This record gives sequence, C-alpha cells and structure tokens, in this order.
Amino acid sequence: VCVCVCVVAALHVAAVHRYHFVYEVKSWTEAQRHCREKFTDLAIVEDMEDVDALIRLADLSQMVYPSYSQRAWIGLYDTKNIWMWSLADRDFYRNGETEFRNWDSGYPNSFGKYVYCVRMDSAGRWSDGTCGVSLDVICSDVKGQDATFAYINTTMNWKNAQSFCREHHTDLASVRNMSENQNVMKLIPAGRVAWIGLYRESWKWVNGRTPTFMYWSSTKPGGLTSNCATAYLSGAGRWEDWSCSAQKAFVCLSENTKCVVKLKLAVDSSVDLNESTVQRQILEQLKEKLQDQHLEYNIKLSWKKQANGRIFDKDNKKEEM
Repeated sequence: VCVCVCVVAALHVAAVHRYHFVYEVKSWTEAQRHCREKFTDLAIVEDMEDVDALIRLADLSQMVYPSYSQRAWIGLYDTKNIWMWSLADRDFYRNGETEFRNWDSGYPNSFGKYVYCVRMDSAGRWSDGTCGVSLDVICSDVKGQDATFAYINTTMNWKNAQSFCREHHTDLASVRNMSENQNVMKLIPAGRVAWIGLYRESWKWVNGRTPTFMYWSSTKPGGLTSNCATAYLSGAGRWEDWSCSAQKAFVCLSENTKCVVKLKLAVDSSVDLNESTVQRQILEQLKEKLQDQHLEYNIKLSWKKQANGRIFDKDNKKEEM
C-alpha cells in the first residue's frame, strides 16, 4: 500500500522561441524578410535547449541541396563593417571624426573568429588583429574635446589594455584626424605596434543582442565574406558562416508566450517536495511529457511560489492507492 498525498502547485509555462521551419530556399536577407512578414524574425538560439528544439523539429529530407545539405539560416549575422571607438562619448567627436581611418594596405581584412581590434604601427598605419594578442598600448587623457596621448610599453591584450587605460587615464586612444594620427605615431618606437581604441562588434542576433551562447563548428567562423550563419542540422545543430547570398532553407521565430498553470499532483508521502532535486525532477518529467506531443516550440518550465512562500500546498483530500 502506497500512501499518497495530493498537493497543488502553480507552474510558469513559457513557449520560448517558437520555431517555424520554411523549406523554400532563399538568401539570408530574403529569409529575414519572409520571417518578419509572417512571424517575428529569423530564429534566435540562446542555449542547448534551443539547439535541441531545432534538431527535433527539422525535416532533413526537405533540406537536400546540390551540395552542403541540411543547413538552414538562423538570425545570426556578422557586423564586420561596424567599427566603434572604445571612448563612446559623442560630445568628444566633431562631425565626421568617428569615421577617420588610416588603414594600411590590405586592411581591414576582418578574417577569422576574433579579428576585431585595431593596432597602429610606428609609421602610423592601422591594421585589424586578434584581440587576444599582447601588444603595447596607447591611452588617452581627455578634457572636453582636447586629448593627449600616453604610450604604455607594457604589453597586454586589447581588453586588458582598455581596462588599464580606463583605470589610469581616460580610455584607449581615439584617433580623430591625421594630426592626432601623427601625434600617436611619434610615440610608438620603430618596429613596434600598439593598440588603439578602435574595435568592431562581431556576430549579433537580429534583435541586436550579442550572443552569450556560441555553438560554432570547430573551424568556424572563418570566411572573409561569410557574414550570415546557418545551423547544420545533421551536424549536431552547430553553426557555420556562409555568404548571405547562398540559397538555403531557414528557421523563423514567433514571439514568446507565457502563462501560469495550476497543477494537482498525487505524490508518495515519503517524498520531500521541498528538496530542489525533487522539484527539478518533476519539472523534467513534465517537460518530457510535453515534448512527446511534438510541439513546434521549446517549452521552458519553472515553479511559481505561492503567497506563503511555498511551491507546494497540500490539498485537503488524501487517498490510498
């Protein structure tokens, strides 16, 4: 004989990232236009649950191309041409000064995963490079629209250089015109290279957010002109960068929907429902039941605390089974 207790609880149910596969091949831009007309936008993938949802929903038989099949566009793109200064104060820059550049021949090449930061050589020429490389640093001290520059002959990566300059000066150097370029150049010893404050944002989602979760294939991204991302659905859902003009199926996204559901559960009286492990196991069982229904969206569940601070309250009815 198992003595069961009836309990009641409330559950937050969120239909997160409701995905819709469209198997008519289009370029990335055309795919986004379609998604924005029919749904919300191209798909955003924020964690492994979202990856698993895409894999579960994909019909691979409808994504067969002359080559490189089973790929579908998602809403991730590379903002290769959007360069910004570390010092973001708009009042510091006069008209057009944020756009001043003195690139060396062949730059920017923006090639690879992490080539997002800019350095200057002793001839005043700029190049983009891997942000993790340790180089000398040019900091700036700013008062109003006036700036002076300081050469730091301690090597560090770009992010550490930014932190150092912000702690000891104003920021990494912004170079607004050729006159300032000459001033900075004179500080750099012959044959040396130093970080300045120009950098670019890398991959972004269509909602403008920078990814906190990354799921690239091992050699990706790497294409010089491959600025749009696909999910490789027969390759564990990992991401690849492609030319945005490639013709592929795509995944659209609907707005999230949320609701609160009240539950009544019969549980063994020996089970401690206050244990977080037990609560998590119940959520997983409920989620598996929902996934068995082959829903077209990724369900996320969480418990809602009652007014008394508890998740579960005993029902007045008890029964023996």
